[in-house]
Amino acid sequence: MKYLKKLGFSFIYIITSILILTFISTIFSYFNIFSDKVMSIVKIIIPIIGLLIGGFYIGKRTNKKGFLEGLKLGVIFSLLLIIFNILVLNNSFKLKYLLFYLILIASSILGSMIGINRKRV
Repeated sequence: MKYLKKLGFSFIYIITSILILTFISTIFSYFNIFSDKVMSIVKIIIPIIGLLIGGFYIGKRTNKKGFLEGLKLGVIFSLLLIIFNILVLNNSFKLKYLLFYLILIASSILGSMIGINRKRV
C-alpha cells in the first residue's frame, strides 16, 4: 500500500509538472515568443522534464535501488501512454516512437538516481 501511495504521488507530480509546463509554453506560443520549430522541440522536452521530476520524487522516497524505482515508474508511464495512444487517439504503435519512450524511461531513471542521492540521511 505504501508503494502504491508513492507511485500515485509520483504520477501526480508528473501530471502537474506537465500541465504547468504546457500552460507556460502555450502562453509563450500565444504571444509569438516561440516559433513553430521551437514548439515542436518543447513538446518533446515537456514529458521528459515531467518524468525527471516524478523520478526525483520516487527516488527521494525510496531506501535503495533508485534506478529500479525509476525504471518501474518510466515503464508504467510509457505503457499508459502507449495504451492511451492506441485506444483513445486511434494511433497505431510505430517503431519510431520507441526511441521517445526509451528516452522517457531513461529520464525517469535519471531522476530517481538523483533523488536517492539527494536524500537527507
